[in-house]
Order: sequence, then structure tokens, then C-alpha cells
Amino acid sequence: MSLFGTTIRRTQSSKLFHGRPDAHDKILTMAKQSTGSSTFFFHKKKRWLLVLLALLSISTAVAFIIRAAYDSSCDRRLFDVPDAGKRFQSTVNPKASPPPKVKAANPLSFMKSKLVLLVSHELSLSGGPLLLMELAFLLRGVGAEVCWITLQKPPGKDEVIYSLENKMLDRGVQVFSAKGQEAITTAIKADLVVLNTAVAGKWLDAVLNKNVPQILPKVLWWIHEMRGHYFKLDYVKHLPMVAGSMIDSYVTAEYWKNRTQERLKIQMPKTYVVHLGNSKELMDVAEDNVAKRVLREHVRESLGVRNEDILFAAINSVSRGKGQDLFLRSFHESLQIIQEKKLQVPSVHAVIVGSDMTIDVLVQNSQGRGECFGRITIEAMAFQLPVLGTSAGGTSEIVVNGSTGFLHLPGKEGVTPLAKNMVKMATHVERRLTMGKRGYERVKEMFLEHHMAKRIGVVLKDVLKNRENGKHH
Repeated sequence: MSLFGTTIRRTQSSKLFHGRPDAHDKILTMAKQSTGSSTFFFHKKKRWLLVLLALLSISTAVAFIIRAAYDSSCDRRLFDVPDAGKRFQSTVNPKASPPPKVKAANPLSFMKSKLVLLVSHELSLSGGPLLLMELAFLLRGVGAEVCWITLQKPPGKDEVIYSLENKMLDRGVQVFSAKGQEAITTAIKADLVVLNTAVAGKWLDAVLNKNVPQILPKVLWWIHEMRGHYFKLDYVKHLPMVAGSMIDSYVTAEYWKNRTQERLKIQMPKTYVVHLGNSKELMDVAEDNVAKRVLREHVRESLGVRNEDILFAAINSVSRGKGQDLFLRSFHESLQIIQEKKLQVPSVHAVIVGSDMTIDVLVQNSQGRGECFGRITIEAMAFQLPVLGTSAGGTSEIVVNGSTGFLHLPGKEGVTPLAKNMVKMATHVERRLTMGKRGYERVKEMFLEHHMAKRIGVVLKDVLKNRENGKHH
């Protein structure tokens, strides 16, 4: 998942594929493998940091100057022409002071002073842990007492874990070992225990032992997985007894319901569907047009990509399930279509791993059952990018086919349709820009942090209420 549009999961070397109808494809290395996360990597990395800081400073200064100019301008006055017999009575009717804005009640305010234990299977820059961290900060923002444990940690010091743990400590989240007595005591005392991902279920028996029955009625299980190998009793045997499960999309919830019944012969608990939302920090970056434009131009120049060129990107961890190989086949086929039809288009490029700030079209080509949700999709839409996605998983609940992008079938059946959709994006600039704007509007309507907080608030309130009333399922 991209973090603020630039940070990507650990991947292998990412590549930039140039395509021109009259030239063979050539490959340039754009990024290199790193131990924590892959970001744009150029020869002058330090210079990059300085450039980014400078851009942020410039955009902040511009915003300050514009605001100062606005604040110092003369107030607009309304000069009325009165009835006959009254000359220009230049009575200044200052605008009535607008009523003070009433701050909307925080949908999580009822969690104030509640003790919440968050259980993460790992702590990394991947989607699940980062999402749970966001929940931790939302709860801390309303005065909840939040504790965090991580089940799997590599031996020795890990820079990513060290950085993320310190970020949580700075925000008042308590972090301690998953195996100590403190974890057991906190789980017993907690008002709510959130297990993040199916894998986290192994912690229940491994650590809590005889205390498991006491803990289950206050467990909310947050599931993000769509792959079949997670359907093991070792992971989810306690699933029917927990207070509820929270899943990121309707199609994933239906899949879990059917799969657990058919394969494991167990019933899902009460299940809540919660679509995710973009953080305020990401939206601030996405809406900073000055910084975006300057950074886009600088990055594309460094890559040898002109501003008018069209850049298609698949921003995922590199694996067969993410469909990068089929994406590149579609890209090659789109070049053939352009050449055969002698279409006049700018140079087009395909990139594996990239940044929302510098591309033109996101290709969400996850295969099989698709993404559980696919947060990179709503991040790209925040940057006003159209999305070409598979009609599987959560993508079909985000992308409005023909409005904010185009959907195609997963698998080989989707290669040619994706290629044709890429040609549409390359040949119809206005359509591409319009789809991007519609996607941004959809994000503002449905996929912001406060939307997600409201949806989560409904779930937490219901779970706590049922527990207090002695109801289970």
C-alpha cells in the first residue's frame, strides 16, 4: 500500500516500460529493493529529501501569502438604492456574522476512557498494520486508553518496527510484548480486544490459554484476507464465539461466510462491513496542487518521461496474485492496437510500483478474488486518477464502471479488455481527466477518514452494547 502517495510495500526491483508505436519496448530500472519499503530511488537520494522539504516549505509559504492577501483585502459592502425620496443612502450593511460552526460530534466519542487492546500479527508498512495504527490514533483522539501488541517480530532490531512503535508511543499508545503477563492482564481488563487479520487468531490459545472463554465475548475480529490458505482452523477456530467480525467489503464478507461454512463447517459471528477511508494526511498531500505539480515535473524529468506522456502504473507488492504480468501483456497489446490503427497518442509508459503523484492512470489488476478492499484505489482517486481495475473483490465496490474508471475481468479473459481500456485512456484526454475528477468526488463523498470513523463507530457501539446486555451474536 502507498503511504501518503509515495511509500510502497517491499518489492523486487520496479521497472519503467516505455512504449512507442514505432519503437521496441525498453526497460529502465526505476527503484531498488529496500528492507523496509520501496520508494522512488535515485542516485541523489539526499537531494530528494531536500527537494521534498523545499516543496513543502514553498507550498506552505504560498498558502500563507494567499491567505494573508485575502485577509487584508477590503470587506465587500452592500450599497442599497433606497426608495424614491431617499438619495443614495450609502448605508453600509456589513454581512451578518455567520453563526459559529458547530463542530460535528466525533462518532467515536463514546470510546472515551475505554480500554482497548489492539493485536496485530506483525508491524510493518503493509496495509493491515498501518490500518490498525490509524484506528489506534482515532481512539486516542477521543481519549481511549489504547494498548498494542505485535505477535511476530524478527530477531534483533528492526528499523521499521522501531520507527512505528515510537510513532505510537508519541501518540500515547502503550506498546508491550504479546507474550508477557501484561498482555494477559490487559486482555482481561479491556473493554474491547481487536484482532487484526485472520492470522492473529493463533495468539488466543498460545498466550491466553484458560482465559480464552473470558476474552472471546469482547473480541472484534478485523479481517482483511481473501486468500484460501487463511481458512485454517488453527487460525479461526474461535471465530464463531467472538463478539463480531469486521470486514472491508461486502464481497469479502460473503466469501468468508460461504468458505467457513463449506470448508471448516463453522459459522461466522455477526459480521459488519466497513469500507475504508483516506487519512487526513494523505488528503492534504493529494490536494496540495502546487507541490504535486512541481514534484510531478521533477520526478518525470528524472525518469525521462515528459509531462505530456501517459504513465500507467500498478502500485502493489510484486506477486502473481497482483497481476503485474497480465498488466504488462495488456500494455504490450495496447501498443499493438495503437500501431495497427495508426492512432495519434503521446508516448505511453507502464510502471510497476510508482507514486500517485507522478502517474496518470492506476491499474488495479489483482487476480482471482481480487482485493479485500484495495486502499491504493481510493488513494489514487484522491489524486484524481482514473482506475482500470478487475471486476473482483473490493475494487468493484469502489470503482464506478464507465464513470471513475473501467472494470475488466480477472485472468487471461481480461487482458484484451484492459488493453482496449488503456487505449481509451491514451486517446481521450478529456475522458481521462473527467474520470479522475469523478473519482475524487466519490472519495470526498464516501472514502474519507471521518466516513470510516463513523462506520467503525457504529460497529464498536453495537459490540459494546451487546456485551453490556449480555447478548452474544
